[in-house]
Amino acid sequence: MRSDFFKYQAQTSPHPLGMEIDHAKGSYIFDTKNNAYLDFVAGVSACPLGHNHPKVVSAIKEQLDKYMHVMVYGEYIQTPAVALTKLLAKNLPESLSKTYLTNSGTEAIEGALKLAKRATGRSELIAANKAYHGNTMGAMSVMGFEERKQAFRPLLPDVTFIDFNSNQDLSKITTKTACVILETIQGGAGFIEPKNNYLSKVKKRCIEVGALLILDEIQPGIGRTGKLFGFEHYDCVPDILVTGKGLGGGMPIGAFTASNALMELLQDKPKLGHITTFGGHPVIAASALATLREITETRLMQHTIEKEELIRSLLVHPLIQEIRGKGLMLALITPSEAIATALILKAQNNGLILFWLLFEPKAVRITPPLTISKNEIKIGCDIITDILNNIDE
Repeated sequence: MRSDFFKYQAQTSPHPLGMEIDHAKGSYIFDTKNNAYLDFVAGVSACPLGHNHPKVVSAIKEQLDKYMHVMVYGEYIQTPAVALTKLLAKNLPESLSKTYLTNSGTEAIEGALKLAKRATGRSELIAANKAYHGNTMGAMSVMGFEERKQAFRPLLPDVTFIDFNSNQDLSKITTKTACVILETIQGGAGFIEPKNNYLSKVKKRCIEVGALLILDEIQPGIGRTGKLFGFEHYDCVPDILVTGKGLGGGMPIGAFTASNALMELLQDKPKLGHITTFGGHPVIAASALATLREITETRLMQHTIEKEELIRSLLVHPLIQEIRGKGLMLALITPSEAIATALILKAQNNGLILFWLLFEPKAVRITPPLTISKNEIKIGCDIITDILNNIDE
């Protein structure tokens, strides 16, 4: 299988980790030699309820017995998708009432950018330096990291970049701007939180010039920060909300949400303003609905804050310069790229899964399932501490 993996399946890097997976359950992934690995990454924040959660699996199986794909998005009334979008609206501010379901977070970003252009009649997009919103051409155009973009140019024109948390750059948002797109918490940059009411200042400026604010909650959303969506911490409601990853409970999904008035613009002039074959797929929507119900109807989000506090108390070490982020969206900042990489690779050899961040080479990702137990957190943090105690600086 290993040789076939490299021969037939396209790779995304020269040196993939290459663990051969047999099964996964709860907070653990098991390889084909039945070695258990405690998962501190959760599919890069995509599995908030861990692996093979019984309620999610049951919902998938129940829907499979009824029907799978029957028609392109938006034509037939399919209960899982309707129930999912209704539950999202119930848990969001009144201005975020209608959701378009897509196949991935990056497709949801594309839809959100199109909607902003359609609504304003403007072309300028403003994004943040070191932002990551996905890898399709539109999403890559608002990625604030030239090294990853250069080989694929030309991309979308008329994109301006600002520094996240810079008040001075707010003046770049003008009457030519269709939208400002920001991650609520910058992920690839190193889990950078907004400071000093930054997001509310951006929203105020957008209102002044008639631009829309898009918040990308693909990673911080669905309970990961201790609230259902990260923006709830920062006194700022976006015009368009984008989510994905954790919403699917381990299945591929994306979504963008806005007001009814905005969303109606995709219905006409032109018709089919955004169209997808498999968006809102009933099996995936059933998985997402079960996931969202479990997160909103239990105390998982409250426990997420307690678990953050536990991790911060356990990971005090000279080689951990800082722990950034909120809830169970955390990044250890080490003194060097070499130390971060050594920690990640040695952790896998010791039965713990850690991972990198895109643009901050000194960072180590800690984004475990929200369902992880406090005892499992202690086990993982002990492994990290033991590795750091024996690592060569």
